[in-house]
Amino acid sequence: MYSVREKNIDDSEGDDQSVLRTNTDTKDEDKATYSVLIVDDEAGIRDFLERSLQKTYSHVVVAASAEEAEELRQQHHFDLFIVDICLPGCSGVDWLKSLVEQDWQSDVIFMTAFADVDKAIDALRLGASDFILKPFRLEQMISTVKRCVEKRRLVRENFVLQRRIDNLYSPEGMIGQSALFLQLCQMISRIAPTPSVVLVEGETGTGKELVASAIHKESGRKGPFVPVNCGAISPELIESELFGHLKGAFTGAQKARDGLFSYADGGTLFLDEISEMPLLMQAKLLRALEEKSIRPVGSEREISVDVRIVAATNRSLEQAKAEGMFREDLFYRLNVVKLAIPPLRDRREDISPLVHHFSQMLARQLGMQAIPFDQADWLELEAHSWPGNVRELKNLVERCLLLGMFPKDMLKTGNDQVESTLGYPTHWNLETIERDHIEKVLALMGGNKTQAAEKLGVSRKTLTRKIQFWQELEDKGLKGV
Repeated sequence: MYSVREKNIDDSEGDDQSVLRTNTDTKDEDKATYSVLIVDDEAGIRDFLERSLQKTYSHVVVAASAEEAEELRQQHHFDLFIVDICLPGCSGVDWLKSLVEQDWQSDVIFMTAFADVDKAIDALRLGASDFILKPFRLEQMISTVKRCVEKRRLVRENFVLQRRIDNLYSPEGMIGQSALFLQLCQMISRIAPTPSVVLVEGETGTGKELVASAIHKESGRKGPFVPVNCGAISPELIESELFGHLKGAFTGAQKARDGLFSYADGGTLFLDEISEMPLLMQAKLLRALEEKSIRPVGSEREISVDVRIVAATNRSLEQAKAEGMFREDLFYRLNVVKLAIPPLRDRREDISPLVHHFSQMLARQLGMQAIPFDQADWLELEAHSWPGNVRELKNLVERCLLLGMFPKDMLKTGNDQVESTLGYPTHWNLETIERDHIEKVLALMGGNKTQAAEKLGVSRKTLTRKIQFWQELEDKGLKGV
């Protein structure tokens, strides 16, 4: 619970050293993602706080009155207001009341030279985060600001986690070993550090969001990764969802709300199924990309945002553009860098590592034992055309774990585009193929090593040595596929 502060010692020039000490405790990511507006009619206080906070937070702005602060607020988004209560014209508390009426989304720290308990209570009731008496020590202000920073960070993280709750079973990283997969990874590493817009194309289930997340992780951007499925939002609400809205902007808007662009400030906004976005909204998105600013629904002010856009589609935007379903100007704005994710049927070498990854991950999550796959199972996995791509493969592995076996009718390969004619999975190495063949011949000979060796065209001693070697591997838990 917050309370009125006890009066402290005046600030002095020596306090600059305390700023340096305090700043070492602040994480670097706060510099790009947290903005502060200082409102005080005393130039000395404004300059001192601005100079001190700029050492930690990159966007620090000052104003001499509530009227000037309101003009700045109309132009930029601020995460925190540090406001003197006694201001010329409109007081700090009166300004806060006007913000409350607009259902503002920022934190407020009040300063005052007068220990007025009633004003402190009024301010806290209106939603102020804290109330500090002048004169104050800089460590006291820094500590209060850091609490607000942490609160804002937790709100952002909670929002993003809530939006991604359906993806708890997604793999933590990109898995694969094929040449196509490695080429994709190289391209991600090349473009990730740039601010350029990226368009990801791929069939359903190929992992477009995973690619977008990888781009964000390698970009070095300090804000969050915020995904949104454009096809899952009704046309009437998508503008509010992306840009936010003011209280009363439309029927049902009982309070103001920040949009996804604001939550992704300093980070990456992933626009999945961009081809499903309504044409009217496409025009507004184009303007936001060009101006690097957004306008909440019901507002006349522009808010600057620093957001990297990664868009994705499972259909050709070229075709959608030709059919008049996608704006030509937005298409060229998004098509700066295009990443095409190959379908799983074109990179069958990735099936084996993906199966092993999903088996281990899902076995832990479901609390079940992983099941082995025999040669016939691998043949079916490699022969299947995988219309649902990696998502279909993951779901199949989960069903196998739940059932405790690989049902032979689980995959319908009759109409598949690719059939195996080798008799074994293509990802097997020569040693695995050799072992499988020897074990089958040995079984046909009823376990008689002499007859099996004769059938295989090797000496009994060679056959015995190989069997012993494989047995030692199994005893060490190193059995192959």
